[in-house]
Amino acid sequence: MISLQEIAIRLAIAAVLGAIIGSERQRHEWAAGLRTHMVVCVGSALIMLVSMFGFHDVVNHPGIVLDPSRVAAQVISGIGFLGAGTILFLRREVVRGLTTAAGLWTVAAVGLAAGGGLYFAACITTAIVFIILAALKPLETKFFNKNKFSGVTMILERKQVSLESIEEVFKTHKIKYTEINLQPSLEEDLDEIRITVQKVSLDKNNLLIILEELRKIKGVREVNFTVN
Repeated sequence: MISLQEIAIRLAIAAVLGAIIGSERQRHEWAAGLRTHMVVCVGSALIMLVSMFGFHDVVNHPGIVLDPSRVAAQVISGIGFLGAGTILFLRREVVRGLTTAAGLWTVAAVGLAAGGGLYFAACITTAIVFIILAALKPLETKFFNKNKFSGVTMILERKQVSLESIEEVFKTHKIKYTEINLQPSLEEDLDEIRITVQKVSLDKNNLLIILEELRKIKGVREVNFTVN
């Protein structure tokens, strides 16, 4: 059995490491931020401590066979339910929150390591994850986002919107488009139209005006601009 001081140290280290990763998610205002990551990490550390030492009184009793890894192992599968709550399906082929969900899963593993006394493994994992989340984001945006969609996405009432009225707004603001994709929306009786525009023809200073004009078209439910 370990001392009370050692228990406190392991839980405190888990809280600090969880806070380091959580601070990066909090900076981007994700649902799972600083406190969520800290609580997950501390909770995982506690579960590891319970798994390792919580059954010390009965381990030597006749007929009792104890596998100290079984309780801690449930954290890895159980954290999936919490991670699923951070994933948002905004529309077809657009999913957000996967990185945060993966971060929560890793934070749980960090907590298990801290609770098990593997301080070096917990600290180096935290450092690597923080670099991945914070430092690699600008590089990812610069080198891998070049071909992402840039344009306007609209949710329309089916057969209620004149496409000519949308085209008229584009002509008024001299916006050139290269592709139009119309498909059924996830909701019944609605359509989703995605118009890919040439970024050089898009005046970002007039985005709010353009959005307002598109929103006023009869039958338009939702308008979103994506500019990469």
